[in-house]
Amino acid sequence: MTKKQKKALTQIIIAAVLFVPLFLISEGIVPVSLPKPVLFLLFLVPYLTVGRDVLRKAFLGIRNKQVFDENFLMTIATIGAIVLGEYGEGVAVMLLYQVGELFQSYAVGKSRRSITELMDIRPDYANIEVDGQLEQVDPDEIEVGSIIVVKPGEKVPLDGVVEEGNSSMNTSALTGESRPVDVGPGMQILSGSINMTGVLKIRTTCEFDESTASKILDLVENAASRKSRSENFIAKFARVYTPIVVYAALALAVLPPIFCMLTGIGMANYSGYLALWGDWILRACTFLVISCPCAVVISIPLSFFAGLGGASNQGILIKGSNYLETLANVRIMAFDKTGTITKGNFAVTDTHRNTIPKEELLELAALAECHSSHPISLSLKAAYGKAIDQSRIEDVQEISGQGITAKVDGKAVAVGNTKLMRTLGLNVEPCHKVGTIIHVAVDGSYAGHVVISDELKETSRAAMEGLRKVGIEKTVMLTGDAESVARKVAEEVGVTDYHAELLPADKVSCVEELMKETSDKRRLAFVGDGINDAPVLSRADVGIAMGALGSDAAIEAADVVLMDDDPLKIVKGVKIARKCIRIVKENIVFALGIKILCLLLAAFGLANMWLAIIADVGVMILAVLNAIRCMHVKNL
Repeated sequence: MTKKQKKALTQIIIAAVLFVPLFLISEGIVPVSLPKPVLFLLFLVPYLTVGRDVLRKAFLGIRNKQVFDENFLMTIATIGAIVLGEYGEGVAVMLLYQVGELFQSYAVGKSRRSITELMDIRPDYANIEVDGQLEQVDPDEIEVGSIIVVKPGEKVPLDGVVEEGNSSMNTSALTGESRPVDVGPGMQILSGSINMTGVLKIRTTCEFDESTASKILDLVENAASRKSRSENFIAKFARVYTPIVVYAALALAVLPPIFCMLTGIGMANYSGYLALWGDWILRACTFLVISCPCAVVISIPLSFFAGLGGASNQGILIKGSNYLETLANVRIMAFDKTGTITKGNFAVTDTHRNTIPKEELLELAALAECHSSHPISLSLKAAYGKAIDQSRIEDVQEISGQGITAKVDGKAVAVGNTKLMRTLGLNVEPCHKVGTIIHVAVDGSYAGHVVISDELKETSRAAMEGLRKVGIEKTVMLTGDAESVARKVAEEVGVTDYHAELLPADKVSCVEELMKETSDKRRLAFVGDGINDAPVLSRADVGIAMGALGSDAAIEAADVVLMDDDPLKIVKGVKIARKCIRIVKENIVFALGIKILCLLLAAFGLANMWLAIIADVGVMILAVLNAIRCMHVKNL
């Protein structure tokens, strides 16, 4: 509990201790007779003790010409009740209103703490070795390529590659998974991970501001600034609603008494004009207490804030509540294949020669692809298994979406897909093996092809089944691979449709075609690895980057970033979004429904101040309790 909350709690306790005996006396339960002026002064003590902050805010609002807020409503309503002699009810309203405010403050604080816990991934220092001794320095001062030392129990301050040592890493703050990850020399390591066992020496690969921990914190901190349509509606609603109810209360206090005085209708129910005016003014005060929009204005943003915090703790970073709201309405989901549905761990599984030996075919393909960092190029170099002699290679040209041409040992070598071979006017031999087929041409003649296969992720099929269960109507796979490979993967994972042999621009066209089927309640999401798919991630209603924490393209283009490679996280993300939106709708319907009913009762004199308190504070507490359910998402 914060210092401010403790102060508020102290004020509430003091006011309650003073209020209870006074209320019992005023109601005749305790047989003590006090003059009315004395009783008024005594009730004023707990009222000012618990209500002075509300009175001060109301005064400042009036002075700053921002009159219509909950502080103004509470001030007018409680002062009105006290002036009319309803001392107990006036003080009780202010006391219970502050109880509700304290409860709401605690709930928001609890939600914020879930975000603050995530902020703990940012390390305070980095260890560097100087003259055989470890020195702690600010991570901002560490340059790229420096060697840092991370001891057991410490956070990794910057992204890097392990140079020495073996250890187990706790990555739960990054991925939401509690299982430790074993690391050793040559393995990449992300900042924010916690070293659990051995001492590690790490060569940094980025500056502190570009590290994974900093990127995550930037995303989370900026998420609150992107408001959903529901939040924007509530803000506009409160600005219009509050003045309306104030003027309605004023009309309720003035018009019926004037009507009764002019026509004589209903005057028989009152002992005189003073009683007439007192009754209707009290009704208006009750109306004001009931009308306070706290339950809606507080619980809706709190629901989204709690939902974003709960998702973050599960390794799902959503850039704003607007994207959370859109994700809840997704009904069509398109996927990149490589690195999303499959592991992206390409390996050469076969070589089919035509005019040259297999070894030479693989060697020429690997040399021609030596400058590319594409997973297929890396698999060719891995299968070749020898050091690349750069002096043998010249005139390397990449043809987008087709492949690479180069001169190797003076020979014109072309390595790529069927489209490249057709561009060169060559016929290719069909291959009965399923996989990505890389064709090779040498000096204008077709030389053969290499078969490269990729593995499915273990949870890809379960993810597709999970998406169907949560109401995703169409799942579409988009890939640049051959038709046979795409068909096989699509059948194995269970997507409803697929498109093969696509260039990056073709993927955008496919997504645009799919978006013709969308509406406000039927949105489209695209899931990609975030490196090659930035244009498509930007074009979709919701772009989801999977396992791409190290990718600047993913962070910039995607609306949702998954902190690991598990496709099941997509299902959890949709469930979190839908739960959050469901709770928001429940709170809107519940809070406004109760208020409208109680406002009608107050207008007809069927509701007193005690019902007003229940309608205001009680509804607010229930709405806030419902809102913080958005934080509890582990079992979704």
